Amino acid sequence: MNGQPRTTGTVALVESPVQLLNVLEWVHERRTAVSPPAGGAGGDTAAVPAGRLPSEATGPAGGGDGGDGGPPACTLVVLPPRDPMTRGQLRRMAELARDEGLTVCWREPRTSRTAPVRAAWQLAPVLLAARRIVLGDPFSRYVQALLPLTRARDLVVVDDGTATMEFVSQLARGERLVRWHRTGTSARDRLLGVLSGVARRRLTPGDGPGGRRVEVFSAMPVTPPPGVVLTPNRFAWTRARFGPPQVTDATDIVGTSLVETGVVDPERYLAAVASLARARGAGRYFAHRREREEKLRRISETAGLEIVRPDLPLELVARRGPVGRTIVSFPSTVVHTLPLALEGTGAQVAVCELDPSWLTEGASPRARGFLTGVTGTARDLHGLDSVGTVTP
Repeated sequence: MNGQPRTTGTVALVESPVQLLNVLEWVHERRTAVSPPAGGAGGDTAAVPAGRLPSEATGPAGGGDGGDGGPPACTLVVLPPRDPMTRGQLRRMAELARDEGLTVCWREPRTSRTAPVRAAWQLAPVLLAARRIVLGDPFSRYVQALLPLTRARDLVVVDDGTATMEFVSQLARGERLVRWHRTGTSARDRLLGVLSGVARRRLTPGDGPGGRRVEVFSAMPVTPPPGVVLTPNRFAWTRARFGPPQVTDATDIVGTSLVETGVVDPERYLAAVASLARARGAGRYFAHRREREEKLRRISETAGLEIVRPDLPLELVARRGPVGRTIVSFPSTVVHTLPLALEGTGAQVAVCELDPSWLTEGASPRARGFLTGVTGTARDLHGLDSVGTVTP
């Protein structure tokens, strides 16, 4: 996994388990578009019994040369963060990627001050040779630094959660790329502004036969700007490879990292979780990979919830089961992805809206509107029930 990546038509750059999952979904979409499996184009008929991993049931999928119109032979470059939970999930996801026939290359850009330069030097040959670049986080400073090293005319952005919504909006407005929960006014943000401006131009489609092609592969409710191709992500690979799950009569709560990102006040959040658990009779709390241990300990003590630390993205964990018949989530990516992953299982997702008083003083001016948009579009698109806001 740590070896030199081989030159292929497609190179994917990922930094999180969700990004890696959505690269696998994109590869599956491309392969089934070329060679639909017997029984339907979506591949959902090839379900694996609950709890089994792909490596237990299927061999590596066929490759291809990565050219247009063929299944992509993909080199997956993992650029892991320092967080141990994220790294653990990435290693599990990398195993699944190898099962699907992808070449996996693990690079460490965060271990020292010189590590980013060393990683870029090692990756330069394969980036220069790639005909297609797939990336999971256009806001990442590491990805933005690597983009100038490629001459690829085919660029694909796969979901990094709700951030895709903000990326598409900023691209359409011609703005520099700044994460929705950041103010964009710090000295660090200003220093990185030049880099993000270059990345935005690289991710803008070009005109003419030799122009740049840009695709967004997303499960989010986005309207791409003119020239950008939108391919819906329906989690067909997840449904084909996992489950269906055992659905219990319990209620599960999905955690969020909004406290860790400085958007929601920690005390308000803890009180809201406890109130929600009492009101819904919830038994389990699926922790976000970024949630801190001390916070989770307090949630367990005050709300009486069993804390579950998933070893894979929640879409896969829920699909393998067991899972509660009702899954309650605060505004997050899963209110859009879980209904797709759990389609036809009988499990239902409900959304708990955030009260504006829960936001911290340091939350960006866009935070309230953005989070309201996440929940509103999920209700409209997926028919989700709303539990409103809870009173801490």
